[in-house]
Amino acid sequence: MRIGDLAAAAGVTVKAVRYYESQGLLKPRRESNGYRAYDAEDVVIVREVKALLSLGLTAEQTYPFIECLRAGNDRADVCPASLTAYRIRIAEVDRRIAELTELRGKLTGLLTDAESWRTKQR
Repeated sequence: MRIGDLAAAAGVTVKAVRYYESQGLLKPRRESNGYRAYDAEDVVIVREVKALLSLGLTAEQTYPFIECLRAGNDRADVCPASLTAYRIRIAEVDRRIAELTELRGKLTGLLTDAESWRTKQR
């Protein structure tokens, strides 16, 4: 299948497919005319990458999942390296939650202080 067909089947843009290829996530074969040729496995890979990117993983962080699929597994997340990638992403999310919780506390304190100051000025 051609790049446009792959993009449509996987629910992404042609630009996204080219980006995935530039990141080494896709390795299409070349036809005699130089066109890229993709197969059904590439559709699965692109869908997986799209899903992982939507979870905030970087393209580089998707490599273990793609390698897991290429190793013949039905799921991309059953290999040890994939599980490690999940753990790393969860730790990143936990750190961000802590940062946002701290920021919320500071903002709430400022709001409370500002509201009480305004009340005292009346």
